[in-house]
Amino acid sequence: MMDQIIRVAWDLNENTENRYQLVYEIAELAKKLVDENQAKKAHDDFNFEENFDTTYKKENPVEHAIMVKAAEADDDRLVG
Repeated sequence: MMDQIIRVAWDLNENTENRYQLVYEIAELAKKLVDENQAKKAHDDFNFEENFDTTYKKENPVEHAIMVKAAEADDDRLVG
């Protein structure tokens, strides 16, 4: 899995016009995934009602964010 993440991140990096913006977007997406996961955990633990929609599980949020950004960049929405 790590080899695929590295390959996808490399391809994203090579094909982007603004690498700094790409890093910022991946970091923001990873933060959003962590925040959503924490909200879901709070909901599950304490029955708090919050709006969230996440597919984030226990994988690294940065890896997940890289895959999401790669899917957005790919016209066919296929990654890997």
